[in-house]
Amino acid sequence: MSLKIQALKNVASSWAGLATSVAVGFFLSPFILHRLGDDAFGLWILVFSVTGYYGLFDFGIRSSLVRYVAKFKATGEVDELSRLFNTSLLSYGCVGLFLLALTTMGSLYVDRIFHIPAGLRADAPILFLIVGSALALGFPLGIAGGILEGLQRFYVINATQIVFTLVRAVLIVLALWHGLGLKTVTLITAALPLFASAVNFVLVRHILHLPYGLRYVNRATFRQVADYGSVTFMIILAARLRFKTDAVIIGSFLSASAITYFSIGARLVDYAGEVVSGLAQIFTPMSSHFHAAGDESRLRQILLAGNRACALTMFPICTVLIVVGKSVIEAWVGARYVSSYQVLLILLLPSTLYYAQATSTRILFGMSRHRTLAIVVLAEGIANVILSIILIRPLGIVGDAIGTAIPLACTALFFLPRHLCRQLGVPLRTFLRESFLLPAVICFPMAGAMALMQHLFYAHGFRQLVLNLLPGLGVYSVGLLWLFLAHEPSAARLRGLASDYRQQAGR
Repeated sequence: MSLKIQALKNVASSWAGLATSVAVGFFLSPFILHRLGDDAFGLWILVFSVTGYYGLFDFGIRSSLVRYVAKFKATGEVDELSRLFNTSLLSYGCVGLFLLALTTMGSLYVDRIFHIPAGLRADAPILFLIVGSALALGFPLGIAGGILEGLQRFYVINATQIVFTLVRAVLIVLALWHGLGLKTVTLITAALPLFASAVNFVLVRHILHLPYGLRYVNRATFRQVADYGSVTFMIILAARLRFKTDAVIIGSFLSASAITYFSIGARLVDYAGEVVSGLAQIFTPMSSHFHAAGDESRLRQILLAGNRACALTMFPICTVLIVVGKSVIEAWVGARYVSSYQVLLILLLPSTLYYAQATSTRILFGMSRHRTLAIVVLAEGIANVILSIILIRPLGIVGDAIGTAIPLACTALFFLPRHLCRQLGVPLRTFLRESFLLPAVICFPMAGAMALMQHLFYAHGFRQLVLNLLPGLGVYSVGLLWLFLAHEPSAARLRGLASDYRQQAGR
């Protein structure tokens, strides 16, 4: 399979998986919210936010797997691949056992730390135990996902994800429909990813036929994984501080119901980021492959074309949420939550600047040059927590959003573009022009079309919202077609063929 075809296959499957995940989350969240209520829904988010810090105990092992599986496949080092698999599996197994013990202890205190309504205090420890145990067990099984990414088999991961996402959604709807409550929903949500990881593990064994055994566990391999992973760990820690502390801070200083109002606007931004991240993830193993081969010209092509693809995806989503964001919230969860639009707007603008450069961070991982990135985003995460704590008392959830937005905007504007351009020898002006200028230009007519429709027929429900979006999406599609025909090399070849055809037809 050619690299281009494999990339297209991976992107298509990633978007299919993300479309499924986003669609399920978009339609399932209001169903759960209205069935459980603000307090229970807020507690549900809080538990998953707190246990989300278990991701720190990955210690960068997964990113090391992606990096070195791609490298060893490119260089044909099968023995190194076996040592990497077994060493990582043992490391993850030890982490899982530790987290099981941590979960048991944490379940005894979770209801005392946060502002949990009296009627839900008995449920909080049980929810924490369910989610924490599932995440702990998922560590050794999760090795399969990293290996499949390193093999550039994203379509395998995405196919599994789609199936289990749909099964999870059906089970949650049936559970709530039959009057089962928060504990059942939490159990379903936590257990289904475990089954998906188990399926991926079996598929990896089928694809690679790697041997098991302690004799394949290697100290040098562990050091190699630890050296690479230690930098990634800083980025994982930074990601928790940057994007996942809001629910914990709000739960500590305000209330569970305030988490619900914040999460609605924040979740829409998360959906947009997930779409772009799903596109950009293919560039880590691809960059690792070209870096191992010493092909810097291809790395520069990935930088420009990859970020342009991210911008072409993120900019229109940002435009839609700015112009019709209030209608989206009202149609999604109801008019009483429209105040969350403030949170949406504050988080959306810096997130757009950051996710439009998602390819840049993936290239740094692929080249194993992500140490400076780790330091910068860790500093950003610390600044996020400090600002959010300072601003949440006078400004509430809006202050928390501002505390997140300011450091993120600084990283996106002042560090990331300049750093990548220096690393790959690309002029900053060329990078900005080639990656972002045209994607931004073709969003302006789209914004005008949607704003006009909103002025004429303000959307209160999904049907009106779709009707208001269609003209804007149509205008953007025309812009994309123009961009392809005017600037893409493949389009130039098509124009050449068309010209030859006309000349032959005229004879």
